[in-house]
Amino acid sequence: MADDFTVLDTPEAIDVRAFWRVLGERASGVSVVTARSSAGPAGFLALSATHVSASPPTMLVSIDRKTEALAAVEAAGHFAVNYLPAGSAALADMFGGKTEVKGAARFAEGDWMSLKTGAPVLTSALSALDCQVEKLVEVEGTIIAIGRVVACFGRGTGNPLVLFRGKYQELAP
Repeated sequence: MADDFTVLDTPEAIDVRAFWRVLGERASGVSVVTARSSAGPAGFLALSATHVSASPPTMLVSIDRKTEALAAVEAAGHFAVNYLPAGSAALADMFGGKTEVKGAARFAEGDWMSLKTGAPVLTSALSALDCQVEKLVEVEGTIIAIGRVVACFGRGTGNPLVLFRGKYQELAP
């Protein structure tokens, strides 16, 4: 076994901080997940947004039970995953709750449209997937939203905003 790491193998060693530190060793595309309910648009920064299946196209997002936008996803029955381009750290911070801007006011930043479900889609996103909720599953205070992709786009150009070791990074061209 290599000398440059420590194995954590007890419940005490694998606390929340240790868990996030270990997860931070994987680069993750930064996305904003959005929905539009009768109360208006809502969104949050999502680091756990990935595909479940390509046939049929299905996505999964993890939503902390305390996330305010969860109510919009539940009420609307849809969500959109917007993968952010390089240069979008300020937008990511805003949707991640690191600024004073809250709720629907977050959508004053950037240009937004909708595809099929009505969920807000960032026009400058590298790609976006518009999903109809198929299932909501609760696991330990987290809601796993599984959605069928009903519309999507991908630019094919540009670089992503990436989170690695707790910091936003941009891939070199």
